Amino acid sequence: MSQIQREGEVRFGDAYLSVWENPERRSWDQWQEYERGFKRQVFKRIVQQLNRIGWSVEVPQEMIEQYSRSFAENHRYCRKGNLQGLLDLSGRCIKFEMWQDVANVENRNGGRYDFDKEKRMPYLLWLEMERTRRRLRDYLCNVFSGYQFQDQLRDGRHPKRGPGSLTAVEWVERDIRSSGHFNEELGHAPINMKCNAQSADGGIIAHGARVYAIGYDDRVVVGTAYYDLNSSWWVVTGKYGAICVQSSNIYLGNPGDLRRKRNERKRRARLESELSKAVKAMDFQRAQVIKDILFPKTEPLYLVYHKEHDCYHRSNFSGYTKDSTEAGRFTWDELVRFMPKGAAMEDELNKVIPVDQETKAA
Repeated sequence: MSQIQREGEVRFGDAYLSVWENPERRSWDQWQEYERGFKRQVFKRIVQQLNRIGWSVEVPQEMIEQYSRSFAENHRYCRKGNLQGLLDLSGRCIKFEMWQDVANVENRNGGRYDFDKEKRMPYLLWLEMERTRRRLRDYLCNVFSGYQFQDQLRDGRHPKRGPGSLTAVEWVERDIRSSGHFNEELGHAPINMKCNAQSADGGIIAHGARVYAIGYDDRVVVGTAYYDLNSSWWVVTGKYGAICVQSSNIYLGNPGDLRRKRNERKRRARLESELSKAVKAMDFQRAQVIKDILFPKTEPLYLVYHKEHDCYHRSNFSGYTKDSTEAGRFTWDELVRFMPKGAAMEDELNKVIPVDQETKAA
């Protein structure tokens, strides 16, 4: 069968296929003729192909009632099992969008209005969606001589990671190469500071090394480390899995007890936040219970006042606050590890204040 001479692009998006043409500027009559030809040659062929592969296709009756038949004729409501779709013709663009209302639907108006439609789809429905748009893409690119598939994985626009798209290693490689600091000889950006490659157990992380890392859910995962920038590393955990972590959350050796969550800092920050709330509410009985959980040993506690910022350090020395009740509490051993010249009651930037003294002053 001879091909039809039309030029355009076929694109994939989040559970949809779109067709774009870019005709020359035309007079009104020429534009009307173009639209009729676009609908007759492309839109109706898509409808026919959907019917061939098992979709039911019909003009939306609600659009006829709400608008008019001529308007509704540029749209088709489609369905195949639990997979739904809307085929829409608008000017020089045709879009076929698919969705489902079976699972993971958040929008009260239905899955059509949810973001991340592909991620929400049950696997078998996702396979049918992917099969449908690939069949349509292959058909259109074979029938029309000038149609090209605009592959987002090749042209660099919003590359995705997952089945049917990039693997985690390919996705990370693209991200690393997109950096303005990328060095072709090294295969990554230069590591200019030793601390950017120093692991939590004191070793030096090598690009491509097998490592243990603390993931987003504070559990230890195993994967391959790829240097990103500064102290950030990508850890590829599987065919499509990748997480971005700091070098301080990477171990070269097995840290042990892999099933335990490493959420000590989050736990400390949450408990100190609850302690602050209890003090502000004058619920001192609750405050004492939380204090005993945080600091089971009877030992002096301290606040750290930052002179330059005119604020107190928060829990874990992360952030600042003007309110002393929201300030972090630290033991003397913790101050020894934090203060650059060893713990002292005062240095150029910080002033250490015993909690009892601050309480009396308040």
